Amino acid sequence: MDSDEFRRQGHAIVEWIARYFENVEKYPVKSRVRPGDIKNALPELPPTGSESFDLFLKDFDEVIMPGITHWQSPNFFAYFPANSSPPSVLAEMLTSALGAQCMLWETSPAAAELEERMMEWLRVMTGLPEGFEGVIQDSASSATLAALITAREKVTGFQSNREGLRDAGRLRIYVSTQTHSSVEKGAGVAGFGRDNLVRVDVRDDFSMDPEALEGAIEKDLAAGYIPCCTVATIGTTGTTAIDPLREVGEICHRHGIWLHVDAALGGTALLLPEMRRIADGIEYADSFVFNPHKWMFTNFDCSAYFVRDAASLIRTFEILPEYLKTRTRGQVNDYRDWGIPLGRRFRALKLWAVIRSYGVDGLQNVIRGHLRLAQMLAGLIEADKDFELMAPVPLNTVCFRYRPDGMSDSEADRINEQINHALNDSGKIYLTHTKVNGRYVLRMVTAQTNVTEYHVTEAWNLIREYASTLSSKDRTVDID
Repeated sequence: MDSDEFRRQGHAIVEWIARYFENVEKYPVKSRVRPGDIKNALPELPPTGSESFDLFLKDFDEVIMPGITHWQSPNFFAYFPANSSPPSVLAEMLTSALGAQCMLWETSPAAAELEERMMEWLRVMTGLPEGFEGVIQDSASSATLAALITAREKVTGFQSNREGLRDAGRLRIYVSTQTHSSVEKGAGVAGFGRDNLVRVDVRDDFSMDPEALEGAIEKDLAAGYIPCCTVATIGTTGTTAIDPLREVGEICHRHGIWLHVDAALGGTALLLPEMRRIADGIEYADSFVFNPHKWMFTNFDCSAYFVRDAASLIRTFEILPEYLKTRTRGQVNDYRDWGIPLGRRFRALKLWAVIRSYGVDGLQNVIRGHLRLAQMLAGLIEADKDFELMAPVPLNTVCFRYRPDGMSDSEADRINEQINHALNDSGKIYLTHTKVNGRYVLRMVTAQTNVTEYHVTEAWNLIREYASTLSSKDRTVDID
């Protein structure tokens, strides 16, 4: 492909993206393909000769697009937001064009120094303590794994990286019963063993119970275990519950336990000064992560990981083969020492584009709007005698179910599952579910970049329509 062809195709792709942004809500939100449909539409063997890019774009439209679930649709209310925005997409195009490998300051000084400054901006924007330093990771799962490994090294005197984990089976990690599954995965990967993940009971609002945490730690100490790390959450995956950081932090401080705060979703709310109450006690945290690629309009991947003691993080992960030695070592941040991967993308560029394009005020306005929509939806649910809220609504996620008077819990479980599948199969909206106190509930997230009151109201009307039809027609539905 020469420069002229690149220009022609590049303009065509930008035009395609612009049309997509304009028309995304016209697509079925959830893909309707069946397992194997996309693979079977692709040739079994690669082409032996060159094919035109026009043919690639044709197949993209005809083969790939039917298999896409449209996370950027304002009718996407499932899982969690994975928000993009035009400035983020444009900056990602520049990142792809540069193709920079940003493992060291030397390999792209601008990438390293922009990342350092962006993390300083985020620290100020979210009100984190001044001593925190940050690095961009690919995901909260990777950041949490880095926290677990650093906590492991601290408690073993930085010996386990070199000698192996002598205390395998004795180091303990404390989480609530609502904590994200990435911590369990990390416990296995980091050598703790999943059996050493201690699940602490939660209170009525599904937040970690500090008394139960204290009791679990004291029980383990008496049994000869070594408390290593506690993971608290701001915005659990199921219900967006918020753990009491101050009480949990004081317990961890007394016992010398590393406190990691997983705010993958909820951390973006800290851009709002009035929401910083949810992080009361953050000064006790040793590490903290939130995802601009969830709720801050920066396309995946971009996870902001902060640590109080950067030296311990670097000591945990640094390794210095001859080919990575540079004259600037010690004068700059070589971010390949701040996590697991050696190779690193230029993620800071899109974050810079988003913050500059929206401004702090603009970001705050959109986030406040999403929070208002969640409260509006909660109010609609509370006002309808046939529906009930199943969890508090501190952020942008509403958990609820259809349960008219006289309907048993087991019947409600069955019909809410049918409502969920029927809505998603319609292509009009996309919801997911969770279990709350063992009951099947619908879960609706009002935080897609361009969602409005109109989209939430239309979705609510659709939910009520499907629920009524399912309930009155032998629990089957066929609505166009």
